Amino acid sequence: VDLTVTAGTVHGIVGGLVVGTNDRAGVVDDESMMAVARVKQNLWRESWVGAMATVGDPLGGSGRWLMGSDFTYATSRFRGDKNFLVGVWGLATDRHAGDDAAAYGVKVDYPNDKWDIALNYKRIGRDFAPALGFVPRSAVQLFNLGIDNRTRIARGPFQQLVHEFRPFVATDLAGRWESYRVFVAPINWRFRSGDRFEVNVNPVGERLVAPFEVSDGVVIAPGRYHWRQYRLEVGTAQKRRLYTQVTWWFGGFYDGTIDQVVWTGAWNPMALLTIEFTGERNMGRLPSGDFDQTLVGNRIRLNVSPDLSVASYVQYDTITDSVGVNTRLRWTFRPEADLFVVYNHNVRSIAERWQLDSNQLVMKVQYAWRR
Repeated sequence: VDLTVTAGTVHGIVGGLVVGTNDRAGVVDDESMMAVARVKQNLWRESWVGAMATVGDPLGGSGRWLMGSDFTYATSRFRGDKNFLVGVWGLATDRHAGDDAAAYGVKVDYPNDKWDIALNYKRIGRDFAPALGFVPRSAVQLFNLGIDNRTRIARGPFQQLVHEFRPFVATDLAGRWESYRVFVAPINWRFRSGDRFEVNVNPVGERLVAPFEVSDGVVIAPGRYHWRQYRLEVGTAQKRRLYTQVTWWFGGFYDGTIDQVVWTGAWNPMALLTIEFTGERNMGRLPSGDFDQTLVGNRIRLNVSPDLSVASYVQYDTITDSVGVNTRLRWTFRPEADLFVVYNHNVRSIAERWQLDSNQLVMKVQYAWRR
């Protein structure tokens, strides 16, 4: 059951999701019940405060919960007419794994047209492990800085010149570095036609404390690694009937090299139909071995009417040797209500035979009450 309520007068939002599962050995516990709730209240002119909570565990653990809150002060009148915001958030889980079961962060953002400057800090505790949710990295401190400058050109072939500087550092809880990446875009030019060209330089570092298997049979030994990657990207204007973009990453990769080519695009043969395509090829060359990986996908979107649309996405990759299909129907049967029907179908090559891996049918009704 999914419920979202919007109160137009008090500028508040209340959302909730309750899910029940049946038994599947090793995956979910028999008749597990889980719930998620989120509340948000606007403050003053543009600020807000919120809270969220989850209960339940798909593996059947008892007493599993998460609670958190957030506050953001935002204004569009900083120094007269500039945007500025400061936000803080905190989350805590049950002490199922230990005492350091909290996470928190702060963000300072100056998101404006010519200058967009943001600073983010997150601390994720060693024992922060919500039963409902995903933690990409635990026992870390994450520092992100982003400085973007966008200069518009009034005349000539160029419409906008963008320069980007975005360093990232991850440390353990004692302050020792684990990862870093410095994304630098000295050239990111958009032409008046809408076409664009970009060049990036990216120093990268990783400190591995355990062997890392980057591909089957290709293992990188523990140690400190520093390398530099480069990117060239060319894209045509998205207003064109046929739009395409090609990205080439090349340079170092741990103690070897890698080339990554990504191709995306879309074709609009008619106003109601869009065909999108993606392709990615990774070619790594390391002292411990070489690897090649390919990922291709295709999406078809059909807008039957302003209220009814159907989209289907097919993807194949050589890593899992599987094909996945995701099809979604969205019907806005009333201005404040939507019906979603989603079907997922996955097959995998096992012993040189294609076999069913999983399928899923999901239906969702969303309704907003306003007063």
